[in-house]
Amino acid sequence: MKKNLEEYKNIHLIGIGGASMYSIAAMLKNDGKNVTGSDMSTSDNITYLEKLGIKITIGHNTNNLKDVDLVIYSAAIGDDDEELLYGRNNNIETIERAIFLGEYTKAYENLICISGTHGKSTTTAMISSIFLEANLEPTIQIGASLQKIQGNYYIGDKKYFILEACEYVDSFLHFNPTDAIVLNIDNDHLDYFKNLDNIKDSFKKFTSKVPKNGNLILNIDDINTKYLLNNDSNIITYGIENKKAIVQARNIIFNDLVFPSFDVFYNNSFFENITLKVLGKHNILNALAAISLSISYKIDAICIKNALEEFRGVGRRFEYLGEYKGAYLFDDFAHHPTEIMATYNSAKSIKHNESWAIFQSHTFSRTYEHMEEFADILAKFDNIIICDIYPAREKNIWNVKEDTLVNLINTKNKNVIHISSYEEIATYLKEKIKQNDLVITIGAGPINKVAKILLEK
Repeated sequence: MKKNLEEYKNIHLIGIGGASMYSIAAMLKNDGKNVTGSDMSTSDNITYLEKLGIKITIGHNTNNLKDVDLVIYSAAIGDDDEELLYGRNNNIETIERAIFLGEYTKAYENLICISGTHGKSTTTAMISSIFLEANLEPTIQIGASLQKIQGNYYIGDKKYFILEACEYVDSFLHFNPTDAIVLNIDNDHLDYFKNLDNIKDSFKKFTSKVPKNGNLILNIDDINTKYLLNNDSNIITYGIENKKAIVQARNIIFNDLVFPSFDVFYNNSFFENITLKVLGKHNILNALAAISLSISYKIDAICIKNALEEFRGVGRRFEYLGEYKGAYLFDDFAHHPTEIMATYNSAKSIKHNESWAIFQSHTFSRTYEHMEEFADILAKFDNIIICDIYPAREKNIWNVKEDTLVNLINTKNKNVIHISSYEEIATYLKEKIKQNDLVITIGAGPINKVAKILLEK
């Protein structure tokens, strides 16, 4: 930024309803700034911000920028956006969300960044829960809702900022972490990165920003994360399968509710026994990442245990929503084949009649790159409904069609259908689902609206 943040008085956010953008808006409002914003549609986030006294316009309009001295925009905003163009053409400083956040977090003594292709929100929430349990008053930004803070952000003091750091368009390279976690590296966001080697190189650049006196925490069960082991910072490894990990989970068992219990070993010495209230082996790894970071900050083992055992997940991460006609309704943000496989494994562990996967692919590019993988995994469910692709930031230059995915699934499982709208899907399910069925809405777009329609009184 051209000036110190303190010098900006009137700040406008384009795409203010996004998970990161709305928390930035709330933080700036708390800092005493005059904050305005715009978005293309209303949402719970926008309603919340309006209650804080932030003026928000639905639809983009250049009149919103008349008295503004700084514009923040998200990566989803195209260069042809009328507000962004107006700002750039009228000498109003404009800055992309991640760049701004990188500047904003410089005011904090410790910046803890949680990165990785999968599991960032859950792990960020686990770490946040531990720091709050230890009364460390962190400032927090998560990409999902955490019940403990009743949202996705928390304003604490200036000592700790716990931040979910996304790799898309190299966003996390704008941050200067004192500590960083890499949960895993997978071939996602290929519209930008093109191939896995470029993704690994981006993570390499990110982890090289951790100072020598900082901590780099790596999952060495993940083959691609091992690429980062050659680093000058203090490396703490964790894992289940790799016996060389500094922090390990051993003696894993599952209770009747399919929640895992395990012993944590640190440098081959028993540390604590943990019982989680979230499903899946992947969440054991997420917990190990949180434990590793907390050990590096010398947080008491009892605080760590208490926080993790009270943790019940974040919104839209295999979230139980309720029942309809005796069927269990869950929602999951999964939008990559690896994540959907974890969702399937979680679903498989729950006793049920038939499973229903209601899938909305997120972005045309991701659908194009992972079409066959999506088909292979989704075909494992008993019944599959494919909704229209959620475009997010993209135009369909790949000419991707939902029926292509349906046809691929059909070669493996005949119980698949394409239904365009959320309302039509809900109507179809009302006629088809039975008691003890398991219905899961899957995707990063608003596919969870299907369950909300079913649960309307």
